[in-house]
Amino acid sequence: MATDKSDISGWLVRPAGIGWWAGLVAVLAALTTHTVLVTSDGGMDNGIVVDAARTWLDGGSPYDDEHFLYFPSAVMAAAPQALLPRSVLDVLVPVAVVLALALGWMCALLLHRVPLRSRLAVLGLLGLAAGFAPFAQLVRLGNWTVTAVLALPLCLLLASRGRWVAAGAVIGVAVALKPLLAPMVLLFLFARRWGALAPVVLVPAVSSVVAAFFLPDPTGFLTQTLPFLFTADDAFLRLYEAGPAAVLPRLGVPQALAQALAVAAAAVGVGCAYRRWRGPGPEPLRLAETSAGLMLSAFLVSRPSYNHYLLVVVPLLLAGLPYAGSVTRRPWFWLALVPQLPGVTWPWLESGKRRAFRDAVTLCVLAGTVAYHAVRGARGAPRDGVGAGGAADGWRAATEGAVRP
Repeated sequence: MATDKSDISGWLVRPAGIGWWAGLVAVLAALTTHTVLVTSDGGMDNGIVVDAARTWLDGGSPYDDEHFLYFPSAVMAAAPQALLPRSVLDVLVPVAVVLALALGWMCALLLHRVPLRSRLAVLGLLGLAAGFAPFAQLVRLGNWTVTAVLALPLCLLLASRGRWVAAGAVIGVAVALKPLLAPMVLLFLFARRWGALAPVVLVPAVSSVVAAFFLPDPTGFLTQTLPFLFTADDAFLRLYEAGPAAVLPRLGVPQALAQALAVAAAAVGVGCAYRRWRGPGPEPLRLAETSAGLMLSAFLVSRPSYNHYLLVVVPLLLAGLPYAGSVTRRPWFWLALVPQLPGVTWPWLESGKRRAFRDAVTLCVLAGTVAYHAVRGARGAPRDGVGAGGAADGWRAATEGAVRP
């Protein structure tokens, strides 16, 4: 890992001044305040889950709403929100989402041994909030994807410190809330951490079975939600799905062929992720890039697949920028994010009906970049001795060098 003054890494890891932090706080406060003023129930997506919990408390089945795509355990988790006044949720949820996003960024930094008071800590979160459209969209929607944005870097941070069972428990809880991180089972299989697999599987399974007994329709997830996910053609959801299986048919590709291409791309992505896990480089970098490859592969084939899912992987990869062997050193990583720049008008793609096309470009280019890097780019990465253990000394040396003339 390069941290000398001639490399961007040395500049990024030096302490940020008070003005930098003031700018970050101002941006996050403005985003949060705006969201409080324009949303209800903490956001449309959070409202779907809360309404499902309210339906259950009133004696109905939460799965009567076809847009409620969560496990029964999520109904119980949302019940406390259902008891709160809407005016409280309007304030509480946006603040909680922003805090969770910030905590997820902090965990990603700690995973890569980047000081929390560094310039990258400030600029990275500022760039995500002001320069990456899915960040603000996730805050406005109040989508429970934010649980995965926090859980994944926390899981990898624990795993990098040898606490694999705790890491598995974190994934298990996240899946119980929203099954977005289910593909992370493969990471535990790659690492042959059989004991840590138990909480990954048992926490969501047991919590959902127990919660289902309290629902009027205990099998609603199996009889209504799963068939809807696999066979339904929801006009509303389709407009925002970014996966190839949803976007290609809108361009005239037969549905069966589009699905086959998506599955093939996902399979290649999983193979590349395994290659990255077995490849060179510091363990934190291998953990982050392997996990990103697995999640992007899942996003290629899953239905639905939205642009705010990208927040599960982008901060995790961005925090590894100081590593010379990081995928973020590739220009295509940054080019993939260009369609998500807020304030840029893309002709014929600005309406809600066509936004999914530019989201699909970001998803596919980012997935391809991570997969290519897993096979080709990491060959020249330093071995483990330069990373997880020895990195901390490099960060401290670079930080101390900042005070010298």
